[in-house]
Amino acid sequence: MIRRMERWIDTHCHFDEFAAHGGADYADGERERAANAGVAHCVLPAVELANLQAVRAMAHRHGDSYALGIHPLYTTRAGDGDLQVLADMVAQHLHDPRLVAIGEIGLDFFVPDLDPARQERFYRSQLQLARRFDLPVILHVRRSADRLLKSLRELPVRGGIAHAFNGSLQQAQAFIALGFKLGFGGAVTYERALQLRRLAAELPLDALVLETDAPDIPPHWLYVTAAERAAGHAPARNSPAELPRIAAVVAALRGISGAELAHATRANACAALPRLAGLLE
Repeated sequence: MIRRMERWIDTHCHFDEFAAHGGADYADGERERAANAGVAHCVLPAVELANLQAVRAMAHRHGDSYALGIHPLYTTRAGDGDLQVLADMVAQHLHDPRLVAIGEIGLDFFVPDLDPARQERFYRSQLQLARRFDLPVILHVRRSADRLLKSLRELPVRGGIAHAFNGSLQQAQAFIALGFKLGFGGAVTYERALQLRRLAAELPLDALVLETDAPDIPPHWLYVTAAERAAGHAPARNSPAELPRIAAVVAALRGISGAELAHATRANACAALPRLAGLLE
């Protein structure tokens, strides 16, 4: 049983989308609900220039932290000069203790009509940015683990988090060997996600961090089927308040207590994103 006294870190939450959907009051309410559920801290990754300032402002508003980067899905509308603007903003805020990483960056070979070469150029440029400023990275990994790993070996960074990891055991071990922690969230709650649940159960405990990707990747208890959506049900919206219940699934898979999982994943998050430690003290 997960007790409320346990304090959780959501290492990946797009809280600016809550404000865009329902306004600042709605976002504040969801953050309060998460805090009441035991979520002590959220990491808010940016996805494009248009939301860099928003995630920074929300992190300061709620006492959380943030990452700055250009998501692979947004490379289609990013200008060639956006990487320089991003670099300038990272330099400007480098001494802000709430800036904990470069992210969300990476490659996505699942969504059609994305230019792989353009994604790769943005990804590698942002790895170089992380190297320049000695920051970890938060990686978007979707059918792209091997290509991500290739660039990481050529342009090593100080580790970070492979967000929403859903690869093979060999790929998991490769990320871990490069200093990365692996993010587990709502997808692990589905009983048919056999490989993912096996990884959550069998990988070393010090390799795991917890996340929601809210408002995306809802756990199974929030999932709305296509038929239900056609019948008028609203699409599911995940929330960081769901993290303790997601954590309960991971703890059960591993056969450990919620307290042990909370302690380990907190330490793992701080190892992946070292600036977190000072914020959590």
